[in-house]
Amino acid sequence: MAGKLCIVPTPVGNMADMTPRAVEALRTAALVLAEDTRTSAVLMRHFGISTPMASHHKFNEHKSLDPILDRIEAGETIALVSDAGTPGISDPGFMLARECRRRGITVETLPGATAFVPALVSSGLPCDRFFFEGFLPVKKGRASRLEFLASLPVTFIIYESPLRLAKTLEALAEACGQERPAAVVREISKIHETVARDTLAGLAAYYRANQAKGEIVIVVSGKERPDPEQRRHRNKYRDDTEQETQLS
Repeated sequence: MAGKLCIVPTPVGNMADMTPRAVEALRTAALVLAEDTRTSAVLMRHFGISTPMASHHKFNEHKSLDPILDRIEAGETIALVSDAGTPGISDPGFMLARECRRRGITVETLPGATAFVPALVSSGLPCDRFFFEGFLPVKKGRASRLEFLASLPVTFIIYESPLRLAKTLEALAEACGQERPAAVVREISKIHETVARDTLAGLAAYYRANQAKGEIVIVVSGKERPDPEQRRHRNKYRDDTEQETQLS
């Protein structure tokens, strides 16, 4: 019997977002690879799953690849989860999936939670086309990435730590322009989920004075083009923003 790798999304906050199919995949796998077994243990206990776990993260994924692939080729199904969301999206998973493909091993990816999609839709910014950046470089290459993002004519999305949020918003305002519309979406699917919509300068000022907590997604409008339809949408967004007298 052929084995396979099963990539299993997990909730980004609310446990009720875990699908029955995902629970069954974790329950029937021979092994669950987890970014942090302590974090995933909470999920496993919640759903009464007793499948053995092993760590698989960016610091050990090179060394652990061959033993995992050997087990799958021997006929086992191994599941992969990250701390939250879909593995491979700013989380470990790409390397293992790529090596499975190279060896002709089946990779089954379940649909499920990821933070940037609800953040994008909730932002009120155009979402017909967008660019997902994920985490910016902390130091080397950061300035060039900001310059690139500022030039994009489509909405772009960044993941950021709450401790760096204000500084990143300031850098974005400098690169993109103070008046560029943006949104900060925090704690998606959790009790304290909030969406703050304003210009980059306004958001930077707010989060300088109010320390953010939790998981953060920044959504920024694309560079304005000489397009009447885009200008119309941009003006409507600004009008809506002016009516919001208080940030969440």
